[in-house]
Amino acid sequence: MENNITSEVVNQPYFENEQILQSIEKINQIKADLNQLIIGQESLIDFLLISLVAGGNCLIEGVPGIAKTMTAKLLAKSLGLEFSRIQFTPDLMPSDILGTSVFNQKNNDFEYKKGPIFSNIILIDEINRAPAKTQSALFEVMAEKQITMDGTTYILENPFIVFATQNPIEQEGTYRLPEAQLDRFIFNIIVDYPSIESEIKIIESFHNRKDLKIEDEPIIKFSKSEIIDIQSLIFNVSIKEELINYIAQIVTNTRTNNSLFLGASPRASLSILNASKANAILNGRNYVIPEDIKKVAPPVLIHRIVLNPEKEMEGLTAKSVINQIIENVMIPR
Repeated sequence: MENNITSEVVNQPYFENEQILQSIEKINQIKADLNQLIIGQESLIDFLLISLVAGGNCLIEGVPGIAKTMTAKLLAKSLGLEFSRIQFTPDLMPSDILGTSVFNQKNNDFEYKKGPIFSNIILIDEINRAPAKTQSALFEVMAEKQITMDGTTYILENPFIVFATQNPIEQEGTYRLPEAQLDRFIFNIIVDYPSIESEIKIIESFHNRKDLKIEDEPIIKFSKSEIIDIQSLIFNVSIKEELINYIAQIVTNTRTNNSLFLGASPRASLSILNASKANAILNGRNYVIPEDIKKVAPPVLIHRIVLNPEKEMEGLTAKSVINQIIENVMIPR
């Protein structure tokens, strides 16, 4: 079923505050700069910035060598945020992430030594290589942006976002992420190989770069306060009741679809709402339009649904089911 999307035309950005307008302009300039440095991954950069504005964690799924780690590092650098990278391995312990209490002989008491999770942007490489005990250490920090250690709660500094990568091909020595943990990622971004045109540009860029590392490129700098101000704009973005119903229909249809064993939870509805608002902000709007919802719904839903085994054997994919559901739900006019 084809639907004609009717959207309002914006002649002037709603946000009249000059500082806010400058921040939105800067973040879009960062997007343009990153697209020049990371060739062929425009969609990845776009969704990472949406997740940043929405304040949500991202799961990045793709084969090695397609710039997943580099993109996260450059994004953190360009935003002027603290960055930590944690390589997940089968022998990684929760204390390697959260920190541990160390006995101080001078004070004759234990002191808490913070782990690498205390940063602004956390990149977890190959998240599915750590066992369940280590994965469980992330539940509280990803959902509530705090950790509890020895009965004391530590609040992490804003902004705080987890970017996690996993390889969908190599499954030896990996552990399937529990559904409860997957539900804490606002997006599951599937990163594909670049096109042949992009591949040529990558080779040419690497050849012409000589000894200059890509990390040394000058990029526009942000401050933490600017990011927090942009994230707070979420509460100033309006959405019509019919669009709220549109989101609800998409999500509830995942629960009644015959091809699906497990549908999306209400957290998916909230994630679509926040991501739609974030996309509106990056486009200078203070209201959500149907295009925002259609854009963000697939990466919000794809890791929250489970195909029926028989449908999976028939070659059906989660992506195709989601696209079908979105196309079959009438778009509000």
